[in-house]
Amino acid sequence: MAAKQILNPVSPIGQTEQVSDSLLSRYADLIYARTGIRISPQKKMLLSNRLRRRLRSTGIKTFEAYHEHLKKLPAHDPEWDAFIQEITTHETYLFRDEAQWNWFRNEYLPSVAASHASSRERPCLRIWSAACSTGDEAYTIACCVAACLDLSRWQVRILATDIGLGALEQAKAGVFGTRAMRLVPPDYRHRFFTKARGVEAWNAAPVLTEILTFRQHNLMEPLRERPFDLVLLKNVLIYFNERSKTTVLHNARATIRPGGMLVAGMAEGVADYLRDFQRLKSWLFCKPVQPGAQP
Repeated sequence: MAAKQILNPVSPIGQTEQVSDSLLSRYADLIYARTGIRISPQKKMLLSNRLRRRLRSTGIKTFEAYHEHLKKLPAHDPEWDAFIQEITTHETYLFRDEAQWNWFRNEYLPSVAASHASSRERPCLRIWSAACSTGDEAYTIACCVAACLDLSRWQVRILATDIGLGALEQAKAGVFGTRAMRLVPPDYRHRFFTKARGVEAWNAAPVLTEILTFRQHNLMEPLRERPFDLVLLKNVLIYFNERSKTTVLHNARATIRPGGMLVAGMAEGVADYLRDFQRLKSWLFCKPVQPGAQP
């Protein structure tokens, strides 16, 4: 049923009106049931502001009517996607969290290369960028891999996933503005991006896009593809409560091969959920290899 057919004949909400506490609770339960994301009562103003955007976009007049509309939609409806993008949007850019990328470029990738230096077979590297948003993290991974490994010799697969189709479409385009590019090392910018004509934007080169695959995925659900050598699950767990964090990390750890690693956000505090992993840094965890097994 089209949105305009379910509207009540009432006046639109005011620019400062906020969702009621009871309706906020119902929204929070609905969002949690669909995504595992927990909206706290402290997010009342933020949710109200973001809801007003969706009301203007859809033509729905009230918070209550929009809630009823969402309840009737399947999880993969475009309006659900637009709504989730509104309430989870956060700033992202290439080479965010410099210390982690220094480790990735200067320690992890050289170690991976050295471990396969004498191999006669074509080595494979598999990386998952979970909750990739608009692709900034995934393209950062691709830049580092392309700079550090001989891609004619290596089979590289970088899977980037996000719950939002809108974010994924933007990620697939591989176009980044000045702000998103501000921390990209100059040599990487020249090697792996081309300046767009007439606008302050850069297009990712084919050498990056060819090793990237983008796919929609809800972190509350298992990812069937595995195993990965490295999983990046950064700056997303702030949206989950303890129960859903447990589910998300359980699903992520299942995709990591023995000896593989997980990179978390710099200050997300996931150690208690990964007690059987070796903690190498505050944000870096290694999955143990069982005795007698090959990593």
